Amino acid sequence: MANENWVKIDERTWRYEDRGVRFFLLTGDSQALLLDSGMTTPNARELAEELTDLPLSLLNTHADRDHVAGNAAFKRIYISPCELVHPQLSTLTSAQVNPVWDGDVIDLGNRELEAIALPGHTPGSMALLDRASGMLFSGDPIQRNGRIFMFGAMRSLAAYVHSLKRLRTRADQITSIWPCHADCPVDVGVIDELIAGAEAIERGEVAYSMTEMHGTPIREYDIGVSTLLCDA
Repeated sequence: MANENWVKIDERTWRYEDRGVRFFLLTGDSQALLLDSGMTTPNARELAEELTDLPLSLLNTHADRDHVAGNAAFKRIYISPCELVHPQLSTLTSAQVNPVWDGDVIDLGNRELEAIALPGHTPGSMALLDRASGMLFSGDPIQRNGRIFMFGAMRSLAAYVHSLKRLRTRADQITSIWPCHADCPVDVGVIDELIAGAEAIERGEVAYSMTEMHGTPIREYDIGVSTLLCDA
């Protein structure tokens, strides 16, 4: 019997709810793909194998600690090479990295997933677009009613805005967005709301409150759709 934290989306798609973060299992006719491996789930591979007998691979949307707990069970991982600068990748050193570039297609067997680079939250943040269904698995950059980390080394608000504007040009191909945090799924309109809020922060038009996270002082900007946590 599958773990109760699995939520079935459709016959070939599941999400796993892991204490404020989620990861996904996508299957095709011949292969399965685990999209991230959670925060408190070193057994993420075993959890996925409860649902499928297909050969299983792992793709990390990025390397923040709440997305890589189960990576050690995989001999190789798919990830953007731009994420190799991430300090958290010390947890992935035993794995062979299969680079995934913007525009690459992973075919699970009659299910094509297109990689879309979304740098800003991290340099190598990557989304996957299911070309047939229009489902976009967005990682962390897109959230409704969430808290998007934009503070610390290697994060860039300017790059984030650029990524979202580039993604907006694909909006007609996206039917729904499946983030790793907060509301899920969300509508495509969230992209415009996040762009507007982030640009207002850049212009100095959004009031902020000071707070602290992991011992680091940060600015907390409530832009309505979500909260952006930025460098002080």
